[in-house]
Amino acid sequence: MTALTDAITPFRVAIPQTELDDLNRRLRATRWPNRETTPGWTQGVPLARAQALIAYWLNRYDWRRFEAKVNRFPQFRTRIDGIEVHFLHVKSRHEAALPLVLTHGWPGSIVEFLEVIRPLTDPTAFGGQAEDAFHVVVPSLPGFGFSDKPTEPGWDVNRIAKAWAELMPRLGYERWVSQGGDFGAGVSTALGQMKPRGLLGIHLTLPFIVPKSMPTVLSPEEQQAVDSLGHFASDGSGYRIEQATRPQTIGYALADSPVGQATWIYEKFQAWSDNTGLPEDALNIDAMLDNISLYWLTNSAASSARIYWEGRSMGFARGKVELPVGVTVFPREIFRAPRSWAEQNYPKLIYWNVAERGGHFAAFEQPVIFTREVRAAFRSLRST
Repeated sequence: MTALTDAITPFRVAIPQTELDDLNRRLRATRWPNRETTPGWTQGVPLARAQALIAYWLNRYDWRRFEAKVNRFPQFRTRIDGIEVHFLHVKSRHEAALPLVLTHGWPGSIVEFLEVIRPLTDPTAFGGQAEDAFHVVVPSLPGFGFSDKPTEPGWDVNRIAKAWAELMPRLGYERWVSQGGDFGAGVSTALGQMKPRGLLGIHLTLPFIVPKSMPTVLSPEEQQAVDSLGHFASDGSGYRIEQATRPQTIGYALADSPVGQATWIYEKFQAWSDNTGLPEDALNIDAMLDNISLYWLTNSAASSARIYWEGRSMGFARGKVELPVGVTVFPREIFRAPRSWAEQNYPKLIYWNVAERGGHFAAFEQPVIFTREVRAAFRSLRST
C-alpha cells in the first residue's frame, strides 16, 4: 500500500500469485457439512449449489481477467479523515458532463458498477445524448476492497458522507450529484441531509423511509412495504443481526474460510436479486465471483461487517432530505417504499419510477435500466 498522503495517488490492482495459490489450496481442502434437510434455499445455500460454485471458483474462474478489466479504469487512493480511500475516477469526454459519485453497500463493492461506467461517461456510444454524460467516481467504502480498514469506531454513513463531501471538491468538482443503494443509499441520504457545498441532489434505489405515524388504513403499496419489512425481520435478517452485534466473531470464520466467505455473499445474491430460483438467473457467475474474490483477497470480512455495527441504530427511518431527490424502485428490492412515504420525507421529490425488472443489486443486475434511471433522475438538475 502507498503511504498515507493527502495527494491523489494512482493505484492498480495487483494481487500476488502467492495469495491466489493460497486461495486454491484452501478451496481444495474444504470440509463440507452434511446436506440440508429441507428442499430449496430455506436453510441457506444448498450443498449442491455451494459445491458447484466452489468447483467453478477453483477450476474455471480467472482473477487475472478481473484485474485486467478493473485496471482499464483509472484508479486512485487519497487520504481523507485519517484513512486512504480507494476509488475509480472516469471522466467523460463531454465537457458539460455532470460529476456523479456512486456508492455501493454490503455485500457489494465497486464490482457492481463496472458495467455502467462507460454508458454513464460516454452516453452517445450507448444510446444516449451528450447532455446525459457524467464524470463518474466510484469509491470503495472504508473497510471494503482496496480502501483502508478503519482502526477506530465511528465510520458510520454520516462520517462516510463527510468523506465523500471532501473527495468530490478535491477532484475539482464544484457541482455534483450522489447515487446509492443499500448502505450507499444511507450515505447518499446523509449527504442530502448535510447539504455540502456543490451537491445538487441524490438518487436512491433503496430509500430509508418509514412514516413516523403509520396510517390506520394502508394502501396496497403501503401494505406491501409493511409486509416486506416484516418478512425481512422474521426470515431475512440473521446476517444483519450477527454483523451488527458481533462483526468480529463472524469475521474469524469468513476470514479463514473462502467457502464461508463465498456462501455468506452468494446466499444474498439469491435472496435479493430478481431471479427465478438461482443467483445465476440474475447475475453472471464470474461477476459474482469477482465480487466474492475481492472480499476474500482483501480480507474484508470483519471490516466490511462493521458497517452494520456502526449503523445498528440507524434503521430505515432517516428523516427528511431537503435537497432534490430521485427514486427508482426495483421490483425485487428487499424493501419497496411507496411514493406516499417518499413524498413525506422528500419535499423536493423530482423523480419517481418503478423499474420493470431488477432487484437489490440494481446496477449489477440491470446495467441498462440503471443507466437509464440515473440519466432521467438527474436530468432536471443539470441546468441548476
